[in-house]
Amino acid sequence: MTLSIVAREIYALPMQYVAEAQENDASLARRIAAADTGAEAEFCRRFAPRIRLFGRKWLHSDAAAADLVQDVLLMVLQKLRAGAVRDPERIASFMLGTARQMMVDSRRNTGRRERILETFPIDFIPDEETATDPAPDRLRLCLQALPERERAVLVMTFYDDCPADALGKQLGLNAGHVRVIRHRGLEHLRNCLETEGPP
Repeated sequence: MTLSIVAREIYALPMQYVAEAQENDASLARRIAAADTGAEAEFCRRFAPRIRLFGRKWLHSDAAAADLVQDVLLMVLQKLRAGAVRDPERIASFMLGTARQMMVDSRRNTGRRERILETFPIDFIPDEETATDPAPDRLRLCLQALPERERAVLVMTFYDDCPADALGKQLGLNAGHVRVIRHRGLEHLRNCLETEGPP
C-alpha cells in the first residue's frame, strides 16, 4: 500500500465517523417520531452536551446554558413527536439552529423589557402605604382609555411578546403600520401617565 493511499484512508476516517454519527442521530429522530420513548432519553443524553457547549460559548454563563439545553430539547422533541422535522438526516443542524434562534429571541425579549422599564419607570415593589391604597391603578386606567387598536397592539406586543409581523397578520395590517400604531399608543400612554387627573 503506497503512502498516498494510506494518507487518503486516514483523511477519510473523520468523514466516515461524521456520517455514522449523522446516521445514528437521524435514526433516533425517526424513532422519536414513531413514539419510541426510549429513543427520547438517548436523544437527550446525546445532544445535551452539544447544546451546553454551544450555550456556554455564546452566553458565557453555565446557568443560562443549562436553561438553553432544557428549552431546546423540549422544543425539538415536541417537533419530532409532531412529525414537524422535515429532514431527520440534518437533525443536528436543526438542533443548533433552534438553539441559535432561541438565543436571538431571548435577547430581543430582554431588550424589549428593558425599553419598557426605561419608558415607564414604575416601582414594582410598593411600600406599605401604596400597598394598602385602594386608589385605582393608573397604568390600567390609561391603557383602558386608549383607542381599541392601540391598546390591542401594546398588549399583544409587550404582554404576549408578539412580533410586528405576526401581530400584523392577526390584525390584518402590515408590519410597518403595526409599528406606527405601537409608537402612537406609547406616546398616548406616556402622556396619560404624566398627566394628573382622570385619563
